[in-house]
Parts: sequence; C-alpha cells; structure tokens
Amino acid sequence: MLARLWDRLTANLDGTLVLLSVLLIALGLFTLYSASYDNPARFTQQFANLAVAMVAMWIAAQIPPQTLMRFAVPVFSVGLALLVAVALFGEVVNGARRWLHVGIVRFQPSEMMKIAMPMMLAWYFQKREASLKVGDYVVAALILAVPTLLIAKQPDLGTALLVLAAGFYVVFLAGLSWRLIVPVVAAGLIGMVVLIVFESQLCQPDLGWPGFKGYQKARVCTLLDPTTDPLGRGFHIIQATIAVGSGGLLGKGWLEGTQAHLEFIPERSTDFIFAVYSEEFGLVGNFVLLALYFAIIARGLVIAAGAPTFFARLLAGAITLTFFTYAFVNMGMVSGILPVVGVPLPLVSYGGTALVTLFVALGILMSVHKHRKLVPT
Repeated sequence: MLARLWDRLTANLDGTLVLLSVLLIALGLFTLYSASYDNPARFTQQFANLAVAMVAMWIAAQIPPQTLMRFAVPVFSVGLALLVAVALFGEVVNGARRWLHVGIVRFQPSEMMKIAMPMMLAWYFQKREASLKVGDYVVAALILAVPTLLIAKQPDLGTALLVLAAGFYVVFLAGLSWRLIVPVVAAGLIGMVVLIVFESQLCQPDLGWPGFKGYQKARVCTLLDPTTDPLGRGFHIIQATIAVGSGGLLGKGWLEGTQAHLEFIPERSTDFIFAVYSEEFGLVGNFVLLALYFAIIARGLVIAAGAPTFFARLLAGAITLTFFTYAFVNMGMVSGILPVVGVPLPLVSYGGTALVTLFVALGILMSVHKHRKLVPT
C-alpha cells in the first residue's frame, strides 16, 4: 500500500529535475549554514521555506497545461489588480512600496507576476497561433509593459527585470522577428560603449539621467568604477569580487571563508551568497554549480521542445530561460559585471517567496513533461 501511495505521489514528478534541484539545494544549505553563522535561525527557517516550496511544486506538477491555460487570464488579472493595490495602499519598507497586508499575511504581489506573465502571454499567442501579425506583438508588448512598469515604480528593479525577461522570452519564442530584435540590441551595445567611454562626464553627481532614479544611476556608475566610493556604494562590489577571487582553484574550505566570517560581504545569505560560495569552494565549486544550472536549463528546454501545445511550449521555454536569467544576473552582479539589482541565486539564496516561485516554475515544467503525449480537447 505504501508503495502504491508513493507511486501516486511521485507520478507527475520528473526525476531528473528533482535530482538536480536536490543537489542545488544541498549546496545552498551548506553555503547558507556558513553564511548565516551569526543568525542560525535563517538556516533552520530555510527548511520550512523548502517544505512549503516543495508542496507548491507538487501541486503545480498535478495541474495539466490545459488547465493552466484556462486560468492564465484570471491569474494575470488578479496579479495586476494586486500590483495596483500595492501602488495605492502598499506598505513601505526601506523606502520601497512592495508589500501588501492581507489579514495576518504580508506578501509581494510582484512575485506572482514571474509566473502569471509568461502564462498570460503564452495564452495570448496560443489564441493567435494560426495568424500572427505585427500588431499581435505590439499588444503583447503592452501586456508586458504595464506590470513591469508598476513593479519598477515600487521600486523593485530586480523583480521588474525578471518579469520583463519572462515575458520577452515568450514573445521571442512565439516568433518575434530578428529584424526587430537586432536594432534594439545594437542600440543597447552602442549605449554601453558610450557610457564606458564618457563615464567621467555622464556620472557627474549633478547630471540626471532621463528615466532613471538617482540610486539607479549611482548603481551603474559604481559598477563602472567602484573605487569612486569604496566605503559606500562601491563597498558591496569590491568586497564581493575580493571574495570570489580569493577562493582560487579549490577554495578556502567550508566554514573557512574570511570575507564572510569577518562580515565584509553584505547580504551574504541572500543576494551575495555566491560570493560566500566562491570563496569557500573556489573555481572547481563554481564549475559544479554552473554544471547543475546548465543541466536544469537543458532539461527544461528538452521538455519545452516536446510540449504538446503551443501554449505549453512557450510557457516551458520562458520558465526555463527565466531560470537562466536568475543565475546569470546574480552571478554577474556579484562578480562585478552587472549592476546590483537584488536578484537571488536560484535554489541557493535564503528566502521564502522567491524559492516558492522557482519551485512552482519547476512544477509547471514537470506538468508539461507528464502531459506531453496528451492531445488537448
């Protein structure tokens, strides 16, 4: 009887994704134990976060893609309404209006959009699969822009970036022409070159950047030259890059990271946990971490390629590439090649909300794989 119960509970789970996730979680727990030596409650709380996240993953894995498609519009509409509610009535914490109180629960509606956005756009393109036109991509861009701007206004640039990426991947996989992508990429590259060449003039304190808040401009300028404010805005980047570099080939050893244990690394259990990991496990450890992320992304793309419907293919592909974005942006900002935007390292950083979101995404991938042979009605 227990064997039959176990088979029923695990029937929709993908063994490969579960194994890779468990390995990443194990690395994360080892690193978190070291990073939170002065706050052991975080380590124990992460087990509770993982329990909730795994239940959420299991539930998501049971929902067929056809059902997800039917709920795409309601889920997106509720998420958008909650974002508007945050803008009007949200609680301000550390200068940012990101939270809503519902009874005794406080949560960030923006996290919901990481899943709701690709669901909504995948539903939209599924309905127009037979005759996609340029106007359809314009409408999709508007659907993507509204919640992204609401989240950026909170301000929460990291989450806005992830929501934007999740939506863009759907639009791209739906067949967005390279003729529209290349000019935008070219303009971005030109802008980066201009910023690097004229950094001393553009980063003058009294010069404002259109569309950027002061702290956002400061983050970009600090990335270009963190030594201009080594004890202020540049402190995070300088100390994190020192930790990453000091790990060497094999690292200093578990619990032996001096940058972390002497409290030079800020936010070492959340956004900057990669610096702790790199210092203690070195380049070899980083290769192991990258291999695990690559394996999850490869598995997700294989699942997306075998999806039974256009909706499922777009949703699975976008979720997989968003997972890549999580890892790339976090490692990039810790290594000093991207601005600090507050994106956690997936399945490694401490936190509950982001962990649940990631596990729900993995559950959706498992559902798509399980139902790959079913023909939708």
